[in-house]
Amino acid sequence: MGNGKKETLTCKQCGAEADITLQGFESVVDVIQRQKKLACKTCGQDLPWTGREDIKAVKVAMEAENNAAQSYSKAARKTRNPKGREMLQQLSEFEMNHYRKLKDLLKSLQEKGEWILYEGTSLKKKAISLKMEKPKGQEQLTDMDALKIAIREEKKAQAYYRSMAELTEDPRGRDMYKRLASEEALHEKLLNDQYYSLHNTGLWSWGD
Repeated sequence: MGNGKKETLTCKQCGAEADITLQGFESVVDVIQRQKKLACKTCGQDLPWTGREDIKAVKVAMEAENNAAQSYSKAARKTRNPKGREMLQQLSEFEMNHYRKLKDLLKSLQEKGEWILYEGTSLKKKAISLKMEKPKGQEQLTDMDALKIAIREEKKAQAYYRSMAELTEDPRGRDMYKRLASEEALHEKLLNDQYYSLHNTGLWSWGD
């Protein structure tokens, strides 16, 4: 989940620009972990994390959440098993809710410079009483591959939100990022449970 766009920060000391390339969650985390202040390549002065960078971070998160929602929706359409389809569709809706909340946050930061309160989103299982046959090998492989990809992306999302929580000074901002990270961690656990169920029994356990 990356956009490959190059952003620039202007040094207040000498007016030069320092590049910060946002190429997905992993690259952003690498930048943050390397140093919490970016240095001007011309004069060496620190470029502190500001509200401008908060806005950039929210835009990166919005794009990633939208991509995740579309990916889950696409996977749901391709999954023949009703349990798998229901779970993936709920995850798609969940990530789209994240996108909408981040969109509200972006508007508030741009117009008022204020963080919004995020109370979290719940994910509820729906009982699915259909008796399913064990999927054929190729169908099972496709579902398991989709789950592995989803698990990897959820790990990236968690790392990104935790890093943003460390950088953001506003209490509401920190709380929102921590809640988002926690929810992505729950998604990862859910996906892992389904992966092991498919691996060991050939069946989806969602809704049991």
